[in-house]
Parts: sequence; structure tokens; C-alpha cells
Amino acid sequence: MASLDEPFTVGDLTVPNRIVMAPMTRTASPLGVPGPDVAEYYARRAAHDVGLIITEGTYIGHPTAGAYDGVPEFHGEEALTGWARVVRRVHEEDGRIIPQLWHTGAARTATDPPADGPSGIGLDGAPAGRAMSPASIDGAVAAFAEAAATAERLGFDGVELHGAHGYLIDNFLWTGTNRRTDRYGGAPASRARFGVEVVQAVRSAVSPGFPVFFRFSQWKLGEYGARTAESPDELGQLLTPLAEAGVDVFHASTRRYWLPEFEDGALNLAGWIRKLTGKPTMTVGSVGMDQQYGEGDFTQGFTGPSGVTGIDELVDRLKRDEFDLVAVGRSLLANPDWATLALRGELDRAVPYDPSVLRALV
Repeated sequence: MASLDEPFTVGDLTVPNRIVMAPMTRTASPLGVPGPDVAEYYARRAAHDVGLIITEGTYIGHPTAGAYDGVPEFHGEEALTGWARVVRRVHEEDGRIIPQLWHTGAARTATDPPADGPSGIGLDGAPAGRAMSPASIDGAVAAFAEAAATAERLGFDGVELHGAHGYLIDNFLWTGTNRRTDRYGGAPASRARFGVEVVQAVRSAVSPGFPVFFRFSQWKLGEYGARTAESPDELGQLLTPLAEAGVDVFHASTRRYWLPEFEDGALNLAGWIRKLTGKPTMTVGSVGMDQQYGEGDFTQGFTGPSGVTGIDELVDRLKRDEFDLVAVGRSLLANPDWATLALRGELDRAVPYDPSVLRALV
């Protein structure tokens, strides 16, 4: 049985415990360049026993990857110099860190150039952007691979591919945005093909022991009731090809980690993915919070302050091997030392999360 303070190894990466800092968009990198403040933000968590840090989403070097100002880029000399500083500071605190590689796909609102997606359909089902040609698909795949190779060169400990929340890879997985009739659309394995090609290209661009994480969700940005997979069988058909292509760990993004994913069983999404693919998984969703992730403005994300709760059920599920890692979001914003408190059994000392308090973001 796993425990929260037990090491975990995947490929060449060993983390000292099962606590992971979840990727959280901050829009705190002017002109896409992460500054010294970003390095200190991550180093502070590394110094307080976070086993692994996943950075906020970072834009790969593709013309339509970006959608929001202030999000850091993962290409260009100035931005990469900033990321090298981040890696150095985290490693100085004996931490481990991986970047989340991001293409926003159909969620992009800019029109010059317009959003790229599988079918030119937005998250609301209305026409938006343009359907990707074979050449544009190849270009996006190559950009993911180049970013992964850059991550290894900069000294990161692995990478995470953002395949969730209605962004590009997820756009191909979900029938709500994928209406293609070619090899990239239709049956679940075909809808997974773009993601498979990304994973294969990334896997070829990095060393064999360099771990590749993949973030997956059912919900989409502003479409919280969306379902990429309606059944365990469909989920297996979507994700098994990705596992076979080279995903090492699946990061199952849910808003409430304790909820069962399907009617037949108590397993959450991470538990089902682990069962179906045989790969290690990471759970996430309102860990240590008494208010669940809200349905408010994306830039706010929450309906108000949230108090602190215990994690007994989380630890019990971990011990039952439902999942292997635990990603923590808001709790680590409000409490940079949350991992230390959790490992010591001292969460009664944690402070509540209040999105209106700027100290929560430093």
C-alpha cells in the first residue's frame, strides 16, 4: 500500500513523496517571459516538501498556441532563459519540476490567426476558428516535440502534455469539437490519433527515461458537464492508445477527487484510468478545501474563500492503490508549506484560501 510520504519512481525520475503541485495558470509572465518572481514562486513550494511541481501551462512554439496574455511561453531565447532560472532555483531547493506544454486549440479567441481545432468548432458547439489541415496538424505535433526536447535540455525532470479542459489535444478526443470524418475522427481510437502522434513525437524527441505525463479531463472550460468518455469502455478505447504510445503517468483532472466517475463502481477518474491502462495515475480536485472548484469566471475559478479540511479519505484511497500521486492546487497557493504540514499531520495549522488575497499567489 502506498503512503503519502513514500517515494515514487517513473523512468529516471524519483520523487520523495506523493504530493504534486498542480499546474495553475497565473498570467504573471509579462510578454510571455517568466521572471525571477516566477522562479521564487516555485522554489518556495519545493523548499517545503512538494514532491513534484508541474508548472502552469506554457505555450509551445506554434502560431495559434496562445490565448491569454501573461501566460509564459516555452520558446524563444528570453522565455527559455527565464525557465532555466526556474529549474535552477527549484533544484537548488532539492525539488523536482516538469513543465506543462500547452496549445489552447479551440479555446483561442484571437482571430489573427484564428484558432486551430479539429473541425473549426468552439467549446460551445458553434463555428469557431478553422479546421486543421494535415500540414497544420504536423506542425503542432512537431512543436510539442520540440518543446519537450527543450525541456530536457534545460534540465527539467519530465514533461506534462495538456490534453484536458477543451484545449487542442482534448479537442480531438471529444466529439463535441471533433466532427472529422478522416483518420482523426469518428471512433475513440481515431479521435485519440492526434494525441498519439504527439506522444510518439515527444517520446522520440527525449531520452527513454524522461517521463511523459498526460493530463486528461472529462470537463471543459465553461462546459463542466461535458463527457469525453460516457463509459469505462469508451475511456479505455481513448486512453489505451496513448498509454501504448508512451505516456508514463496520466493526470486525471477532476473538480472533486472523491466522486465516482461512472455509476458502476466507486473509483474516481484516476482510479478508472489506472485500472484500464495499467499506468500510474495522479488524482486532483479540491484537495484540502471545503469549497469545491466553482463554475465562475475562468480567471477567478472559484466562488469565494475556502476553508481547510482534512485528507483522511484521500490517504485511504491512496493506500488502496486507487491512484499513485496527489496533485494539490489552491491549498498550495494559500499555504506554500502545505506539503510539510500534510506530511507531519499538522493541517490544522493551514490557513484558508481566499482568492481576493494576493499573498496566495506568491
